[in-house]
Amino acid sequence: MLKHAVGLSGAVALALTLTSSPALAQSGDRTMPMRTPDGQPDVSGIFTFRTLTPMERPREFEGQEQLSLEDAASFEAAERTRRNRDLFDPEKGALFYAPRSEGGVLSYNEFWYERGVELTSDKRTSLIVDPPDGRRPPRTEASRIGARERAADRRAHMYDSYENRSSADRCLMGFNAGPPMVSATYNNNVMIFQAPGYVAILNEMVHNARIVPIDDDATEKPPFAQYSGVSRGHWEGETLVIETAQFQGGSSGLTSNNMSLVERLTRIDPDTVAYEFTVTDPTVFTAPYTVMMPFRRTDGPLFEYACHEGNIGLAGILGGARVLEMQGRELRP
Repeated sequence: MLKHAVGLSGAVALALTLTSSPALAQSGDRTMPMRTPDGQPDVSGIFTFRTLTPMERPREFEGQEQLSLEDAASFEAAERTRRNRDLFDPEKGALFYAPRSEGGVLSYNEFWYERGVELTSDKRTSLIVDPPDGRRPPRTEASRIGARERAADRRAHMYDSYENRSSADRCLMGFNAGPPMVSATYNNNVMIFQAPGYVAILNEMVHNARIVPIDDDATEKPPFAQYSGVSRGHWEGETLVIETAQFQGGSSGLTSNNMSLVERLTRIDPDTVAYEFTVTDPTVFTAPYTVMMPFRRTDGPLFEYACHEGNIGLAGILGGARVLEMQGRELRP
């Protein structure tokens, strides 16, 4: 299933073996693969992908692919405390927040966060499984220079127009919906539908939805890029493989419109789908990287994501900037 990974531990290798095994039926003969009415492997359902496992391996765990149960429990407890917004001191600032004396304001309290409370069941130290060091490959020098130039341009023009605001500010894309999907602070939920010839992936975050044609070579691809790219799928045994390209600027600041994405979804039991993706973007990274994490069944329904940054908040930001300009005051990033 994993084409690039090398040197994986026995437990992770076992997990990869499981994800290539036939999924079990929910009732009756539990050795029978789960199937849709038209006979395709069934990867549908409502799932959560929240987890405390970091995308990249922390330096403190360098060379360590997994944690013991005791070390995992200590790490999880420390992370829950470190990230708890209710414990932040607004006078001193902490974790992404400047102190109040510098204009820092705490956004949400802990009630609103849904980032997960533990690592993946195999207690991996990173969601990245290839490269073996659990970290993204080095970035190209051209991408580093381009990132600095874009950041400087955003700081200089971020209050000019709504067009200069981020896709998140404009409620066009979420920070975890992707593709690819990644665990983040909240709304880590997805609903997968299957119908003959199609798979639909609906993310709770910013109600992002992809309609993926399956094995349909006659489906002409649009001649233009899209925020979520253009996806086409096919089956490799029990695994749904989705290939996506034609990204409009990529799905984050670490990708570009040259990114190609391969996602793999495999049912491993009635309550779990293994989700794996490989990112290839030679204009940003010096090599591909692969991520693996579980989709775990969760109770529905998904809630509508009412993104107000794009209506009330954005109007306030730009309106406030015009007032400051008339007063001759500096616009601060």
